[in-house]
Amino acid sequence: MSQDMEYVDLVRTDLEGYAPASNLAFNERIRNLIEQGGNVYHFAFGQSPFPVIQIATEALRENAHQNAYLPVAGLHELRHGISKFHAKYDNIEVDPSDIIVGPGSKELIFLLLQIFNGDVIVISPSWTTYKPQTKLSCHKAYVIETSIENDWKITPGLVQQLMKCNSLKKNRLLILNNPDNPTGTSYSQTELKALSDVFREHNILVLSDEIYGRLHYNQSHVSMAKVYPEGTILCTGLSKWASAGGWRIGYHIYPPQLSPLKKAVQSAASHTYSCAPAPMQYAVSKMFKDLDGCDEYMKHCSRIMGMVGMYCHRELTSVGVNVVKPTAGYYIFPDFGVVKNKLRQRGIETCQQMCDAIFAETSVALMAGGPAFLRPIEELTTRLCYVPFDGKPALVASQAIGLDVGLPENFVKEYCTPVYDGIQVLKQWVTKQLES
Repeated sequence: MSQDMEYVDLVRTDLEGYAPASNLAFNERIRNLIEQGGNVYHFAFGQSPFPVIQIATEALRENAHQNAYLPVAGLHELRHGISKFHAKYDNIEVDPSDIIVGPGSKELIFLLLQIFNGDVIVISPSWTTYKPQTKLSCHKAYVIETSIENDWKITPGLVQQLMKCNSLKKNRLLILNNPDNPTGTSYSQTELKALSDVFREHNILVLSDEIYGRLHYNQSHVSMAKVYPEGTILCTGLSKWASAGGWRIGYHIYPPQLSPLKKAVQSAASHTYSCAPAPMQYAVSKMFKDLDGCDEYMKHCSRIMGMVGMYCHRELTSVGVNVVKPTAGYYIFPDFGVVKNKLRQRGIETCQQMCDAIFAETSVALMAGGPAFLRPIEELTTRLCYVPFDGKPALVASQAIGLDVGLPENFVKEYCTPVYDGIQVLKQWVTKQLES
């Protein structure tokens, strides 16, 4: 082969302009600035601020020597623990044989999309990976657009409208993130039941990504698998509530009615990742044997995040920013439309231009809404992740106070100081625009 040969057409033409995950790329850029000594209020990346749950870290030390390939679907002991976990928290009965454990729920979503024969429906706003994975899997993504007036939630009417205006294939898969990233909202049992009726009517299966379910601030998460058991693939893992994002342990739970999908995904797993990391599987298996310890940990973490989320909502809405009150997780999705006219006078027309200006003028890093989250480029929405604080002292303080006593009013200022300060800086920036 000639060394002068020019390589062309190596990438699928439908992937022209395909970009890496925007949240990961932006996070790397900001982290480099911080490592170089920059003072940044990093609200642009969502990961747990807390240390990994201690039960699991101790078990990992004990199992660091585990080096054997494990069953593709995961250790039976681990899947049995997962089954008991969801029986306790979601009141659903799960056969361990219906569970697939993988190296993160993200990989399992991708494999499901690879083998699924049908059309895929995603929601706007959406986590930044759902649509790119859909495209990578050679599917067209049909988008249901929500609005802040409806708390960024889909409704039966919006689903009916999509079905009326589009000719979808016989098989349909909707990806639902509940609780939601990027908006922080979640669905009640009444809302989920109403949606399940229209899903049944139109033969729509649901990939219910409930990775933030255990971080519901009042512990009232309702799983889609509870109200639509025959058509829901429950997707979750350890990244958020157990603060083990880098461990890469996620799993899917398939109903018996969808066993062909489960078998095909498990086969695809055998040809791709083989098994999730052995030491982590053994460690998490032991963790699930102490559900009381898990319960205490997640309640402390979720009440801290709830207090931080309420602080961010209260402060930003006080200056006119439109924000839906978060109910779970790490995020809000504020709309800065209150300063739209003022920013136009500065030549700032898009959400990305606004985020660039905010960062340049305040060192507050936000992820622009826009196309990454399937929103209009001129809509001044952003994803704000209220996690840039050291969660270890906050967790220790919460544990010392105890769950029977509420956190003090100054808790965010004292233990989540970077978030407290960053929101005040952002609030001052909005006020300055309005006064200019």
